[in-house]
Amino acid sequence: MPVGDDVLVEEHLRQLAGRLRGPRRLRADLMTEARHGLLDAVEAYRDSGLPAREASRQAVAEFGTPDQLAPAYQAELAVAALRGLSLRVGAFAAAASVAGDLTWRGSTWSAGPRPPDGYLLLSQSVEWIWAGAFLLGLAGLLLVTATARSASPALTGLARTVGTALTGAAVLGALAGAGLFTWSFLLWDAALTWPPMVIGMVAATAAHVWVGRAARVWLLATR
Repeated sequence: MPVGDDVLVEEHLRQLAGRLRGPRRLRADLMTEARHGLLDAVEAYRDSGLPAREASRQAVAEFGTPDQLAPAYQAELAVAALRGLSLRVGAFAAAASVAGDLTWRGSTWSAGPRPPDGYLLLSQSVEWIWAGAFLLGLAGLLLVTATARSASPALTGLARTVGTALTGAAVLGALAGAGLFTWSFLLWDAALTWPPMVIGMVAATAAHVWVGRAARVWLLATR
């Protein structure tokens, strides 16, 4: 059926899409599914003898208004956004725990004087932050599974809390990591040209941007 014959349907879908925020791919899939359902309904009404315009009007009326439909669609998008954020934070935390020590291992300054206590505390704090973020990521994935089976308000509220904590942990981890790299460069001039340190800094920056995008999508989906 030509799209031009269903301007009312397309306008209805455009209004619904304009109310939704979340993972782009899922949002597009939801709109494609809704379009197919609406066009099938229009086709059925036309086959029953209704004029094209009236068939579209009836199908849209049955489908529901954007205000009625948006909460259910948005809830699904929010769950998907939490899944994406949990996976990215968990993956980053796991990689950071493995790669963190490699950044300093074998460095020319590792056999030198002991770093300041504040530096050691910050270094340990980075590990704690990402260990906690990893556990939060696991909790987020468990909640995604649970909310798929039940739309309990308690689970929804808990999922929002975990998502907020994940976002906070990602921000805190980024700030602590940036502080640790900066302090390292101030303590040891050789760190500026130590390949593992430089590679680690570039990789960590890219990973933080990757996690940050997922956090932004989650914040938009739950706003």
